Amino acid sequence: MTTQITLAKRRVADYSDIEPLPDPPREPDMQQPEAIFTFYSVLRPHYAHRDDVLIAGQGYLIRNTGDRGEFYPDIVFAEGVGDPKRIIRRNGYVISEVGKPPDFVLEVASRSTGRRDYTVKREGYARYGVGEYWRFDPSGGEYHDAPLAGDVLVGGEYQRLEIVEEPDGRRWGYSETLGLELWWEDKDLRFRDPVSGEFLPTPEEWRDRAESAVAARARAESARARVDAERVARASAEARVVEMESELRRLRGE
Repeated sequence: MTTQITLAKRRVADYSDIEPLPDPPREPDMQQPEAIFTFYSVLRPHYAHRDDVLIAGQGYLIRNTGDRGEFYPDIVFAEGVGDPKRIIRRNGYVISEVGKPPDFVLEVASRSTGRRDYTVKREGYARYGVGEYWRFDPSGGEYHDAPLAGDVLVGGEYQRLEIVEEPDGRRWGYSETLGLELWWEDKDLRFRDPVSGEFLPTPEEWRDRAESAVAARARAESARARVDAERVARASAEARVVEMESELRRLRGE
């Protein structure tokens, strides 16, 4: 009797019913993509163990399907969402579909939209119920009202979060939503774990760590090879000594 084994097909999410929202208008700024990429590349590994966390952006934030898109955040963060990929495919965050406003929004300053970020958008995100609203200005405050600023929603209105300025000019504040500190450090956006006191690695630091690990592994393998070669050479030398002693005894007639 032959038993036939049928492998279950892997279920692939079907997003064919989604009608993506249009791409919002944007005026590209050289500093914006770098900071946005940093947010994605640093936080996505940090939340890789969670399948209910959305890290997205550069799409519309609207209340209901069909609403006129007024805001398109650089970064949107939300946890406890059912299907983050579905939201990403939508090319925008529709609050009525997700069931809640974003927990966190970040805007990166640019020359063209900087003032709007800390005025009109600040008021708008409060109306939308965004839990925390952060602003990061790589220029150090030329386009925003501050190099780094954060607000938390209390009673429908934003209250400023404390931003600490270090003697060396670095600034940081704590995001309860992320459970991390946001740092303005030499025009770069960094994240630090307040428990360990360590900064989350940047892509460059991950690459350096990987290269160091490869180099260390190569050194270890080279050292093991030397030890093995020395062991073989020592065994060969000891065998040769035994042969010579045996030959000497034979010549002596022993």
